[in-house]
Amino acid sequence: MLTIKLAWRNLFRNTRRTVLTCILIGFSLAALILTDGIVLGMVDVMIGSITHTLAGEAQVHRKGFLENLDVDLYLQDPDSIYDIIDRDSTVAQYAPRVMAGGMFASSYNASGGLVYGVDAVRETGVSKIKAAIIEGKYLDGDDREILVGKPMAELLEVELGDRIVVTAAEVDSGEIAQELFRVTGIFEFGPRELDENIVFINLHKAQQLLAMEGKIHQIAIRFKLAGDAKNRELTLYQSLNDEKTEALGWLDFDPALGAMLEMMNYTTLIVGMILFLLASLGVVNSMFMSIYERIYEFGVAKAIGTTPRQIILLVLSEALFLGVISCFFGAIFGYGLGTYYAENGIPMGRMEVSGVVLDGNLNTKLALEQFIKFPIYVILLTVIAALYPAIFAARIVPSAALQRSL
Repeated sequence: MLTIKLAWRNLFRNTRRTVLTCILIGFSLAALILTDGIVLGMVDVMIGSITHTLAGEAQVHRKGFLENLDVDLYLQDPDSIYDIIDRDSTVAQYAPRVMAGGMFASSYNASGGLVYGVDAVRETGVSKIKAAIIEGKYLDGDDREILVGKPMAELLEVELGDRIVVTAAEVDSGEIAQELFRVTGIFEFGPRELDENIVFINLHKAQQLLAMEGKIHQIAIRFKLAGDAKNRELTLYQSLNDEKTEALGWLDFDPALGAMLEMMNYTTLIVGMILFLLASLGVVNSMFMSIYERIYEFGVAKAIGTTPRQIILLVLSEALFLGVISCFFGAIFGYGLGTYYAENGIPMGRMEVSGVVLDGNLNTKLALEQFIKFPIYVILLTVIAALYPAIFAARIVPSAALQRSL
């Protein structure tokens, strides 16, 4: 208790220095909380751009289908897969799809791309096709309706109501099939490779075009808890994976994004190391100045029998109090910053990073661990930074210290 009382008293012998050091450490903690919030917000945007835009959080398809989108690798008995998915309590929504390469021709131009046949009702629970419509209307079941991206509409020089001829190869036989459609909607997801290379038609019409009635290429899944998609041991995956069929979460069907997110997880660590290297230097400087001001007192203390261990404990206690006070106010400031930018976002403008479009503001994300783990780390680093000054104080020679006149 005596050590604690002395440490608390000594901490405020020079209030200005203590306050400045607390501001340095507190701002470092607040900056770390804000940086981690930005990273978490960016991660949510990147994951959402894959899982919520079109791909879904998980996919079921024939093995090898994703490698080159071979139309002949289709699911022959989707009803049995539907039964398994319907019984799984972790699944929120799922949507069957047909996918094939094709040519799209208007009266003015032609372009190649990918035809998606989708169930208009189920698709709204898995992807944001309906939300991406900027002109016209979403699919409502009409045989001849088609949705095209804005860049493709500009290339083909078509508007709502104009005709587009879709040419594709039938499965198994490879026979060329053609169908006439009318543009009922124009969409814009954001990533240009999606907007200029994909068209959407109704599922039953795509099955008819490709001569694959009752068959599908893919089932996109959305879970009740987004974290389940990353669990490779999930019961649903185990039930659906066999010799011919595979069920993959987004980490597996888009490993490049997973690698990028893994790299982003180190961002907070790197920024934290830089911030607290600087903060540690401030702590060391502050503690040394405090020790030099009291070097005569340390000499007297050692002369009357105070052990080096007790002096080290005293200095480290001062550092502990310094860290606790700094983290208290730093956490409050960090919470204020994080809350503000979580609600209002950080202005980022429009940019595209590896197929992920950031348009407008980036909203940060607060997490409980930011206010538990980070302050603990900061306090420990503050105490560790004070070790060197503490050892220096413990090694003061009483005879030399007593000769000083303060």
